[in-house]
Amino acid sequence: MKNPKFQIYKDKSGQFRFRLKAGNGEVVLTGEAYTTKQGAQNGIESVQKNAANDTRYERKEAKNGEHYFVLKAANAQVIGMSEMYKSASGRNQGVQVIQKIAAGAPTEDQTV
Repeated sequence: MKNPKFQIYKDKSGQFRFRLKAGNGEVVLTGEAYTTKQGAQNGIESVQKNAANDTRYERKEAKNGEHYFVLKAANAQVIGMSEMYKSASGRNQGVQVIQKIAAGAPTEDQTV
């Protein structure tokens, strides 16, 4: 089992993004696109600050019946979004994973 970690990377359009990977290597949260690496780093810090607060999660259901969540900052701005889950309980487990691992997860810069 791997250790959980944040990764900063560039998407196809050259924007900076981050993702949080759980100990099993699964991506549990993907951040918004940022024009600078510092923006992505600030996004990670915001996740670390807000992840433990259950009220920051908006649990949603997609039109196709799959479940997901968004993590928001205190100002209600979206910080990141989860992958799709088949069930509400799977989505809720995803929230619990982030609440446990985000604060202590190191960051790996894949843009260098």
